[in-house]
Amino acid sequence: QVQLVESGGGLVQPGASLRLSCAASGRTFSRYSTGWFRQAPGKEREFVAAIRWADGNTRYGGSLKGRFTISRDSAKNTMYLQMNSLKPEDTAIYYCAGYPGGLIFGMLGVAEQYEWWGQGTPVTVSS
Repeated sequence: QVQLVESGGGLVQPGASLRLSCAASGRTFSRYSTGWFRQAPGKEREFVAAIRWADGNTRYGGSLKGRFTISRDSAKNTMYLQMNSLKPEDTAIYYCAGYPGGLIFGMLGVAEQYEWWGQGTPVTVSS
């Protein structure tokens, strides 16, 4: 049974950095795809970033590239999201998701493609 467990969220001030982790268990993710999505209170779920583990191809949502960086460590079966220069509008619950294969670039940002989801980790950016 696949499990995805997020960690690393918290309360930070604007301009700070956080690194989220998503630890996968139950399968080896070396040829899978994983992504980060977020949902702010009262808003729809939003695509943040995704990565195709086999070749490291990445995709970012909106204008997040440049502040956010997605990566994975195959040896640890873990995905990361480095978030820099955080803004209050980044406040949300961040979820990781997994798909058992290599998604094409255009599908990396489509939440409905993913089969497994974590419970989420909250990120609050506030002064």
